[in-house]
Amino acid sequence: MNHPAPATATDLGTGGRRGTQRRDIVAALAVTTTVGYGVLYYAFSVLLAPMSSDLQISTTTATGALTTAVLVSAAMAIPVGRVLDTRGGRGVMTTGSVLATIAVLTWSQVQNATQLYAAFVLIGAASAMVLYQPAFAVIVAVTEPARRANALLGVTLVGGFASSIFIPLTGQLIQAIGWRDTLLVLASIVALGTIPLHTLTLRRTGPPVPTTAHERRSPARVLRDTGFWLIAVAFVLHSAAQAVMAVHLVTYLTQLGHSLTTAAGLTGLLGLLSVTGRILTTVVQRWVSITLIAAAVYTLQGIAIAMLPFIGQSVGGATVSLVLFGLGFGVASIAIPAILLDRYGDDGYATISGILGTPTTISRATAPLAAAAMATTIGYRPLILTAAAACLTAGAALTYSSGARLRPARHPGQRGEE
Repeated sequence: MNHPAPATATDLGTGGRRGTQRRDIVAALAVTTTVGYGVLYYAFSVLLAPMSSDLQISTTTATGALTTAVLVSAAMAIPVGRVLDTRGGRGVMTTGSVLATIAVLTWSQVQNATQLYAAFVLIGAASAMVLYQPAFAVIVAVTEPARRANALLGVTLVGGFASSIFIPLTGQLIQAIGWRDTLLVLASIVALGTIPLHTLTLRRTGPPVPTTAHERRSPARVLRDTGFWLIAVAFVLHSAAQAVMAVHLVTYLTQLGHSLTTAAGLTGLLGLLSVTGRILTTVVQRWVSITLIAAAVYTLQGIAIAMLPFIGQSVGGATVSLVLFGLGFGVASIAIPAILLDRYGDDGYATISGILGTPTTISRATAPLAAAAMATTIGYRPLILTAAAACLTAGAALTYSSGARLRPARHPGQRGEE
């Protein structure tokens, strides 16, 4: 007698018409993450000067608000991941959308630094609930393994244009209506562009369902895995290096003799090339382990950055260096979920992603400030070479992680070491 196949997370999450509905969910998350990154992160750079002037605070003080938001987001990564694993994405992401709207509205009304920081605590909390990490957890829950790579790529490709859309839009709005009313417009975009999609589209999603109860394993098992710590070292170092380059590259290029316009144009290559790098990574991983691809890319980035102080004085040399570096600029967004899924499966994925995301996000938030102090003390060339060394070390750590054995899970009643 033939028995029906056990229900999977995809079947339970999409009500039978999983192909069409999965595409709906991926499309919805592509839109909502683009809006989220555009308003909650990228718009800040354009708002910084007029906001600081109006509030009569230094740009350093104002920038600290964004750092606070990133740190709050890092602190919430693990608890949010646990909720995603147990209850699914609809409640988390809908709540995050509402909170994001309230946070941006609050931001538009601040009158001093204290109120600004309070608004950005809310922004940090909302970010933990609506950006890539929760979106990827939903995709893992509703998409069969063979289709996950393309689903993740679809979200990150669209999300990669967040800066291209929202930075110029924010600039135009500020010129037309001022920074406070600009934030009111952006808050309305968050409300209209994310709350309905999270509420309606994600109603069909739920937490991943393991094949059998016997296969359930605690996400905390990763803390006993040497390979996980190698992966963590790799992504913490790489995240720090990329943050340093993103913030300090224009300044360093001008020190090499390039005009501000040329330096900004060369830096703009990073965003465009990040999309290309994501596509290439997704294609190549059909034949090569994603861990080894990421290791090779990070090693190439380290070499490219190390070349910059020596060949970057010319436009051609700087272009070669930044093209090689830029191809890996967006790879982490594809590599992190793929590596975690390859190594640990989808049981407890969101919590495991949160465990890795916490130190990675902290490094991204704090590295530029530490780099500024380092550049002031010893100069930009040692800083750039340090960033290169971080990428090379990240590549080596990922390479070694692929050879580190993962201990099998201990099943209930099993004796012996885990």
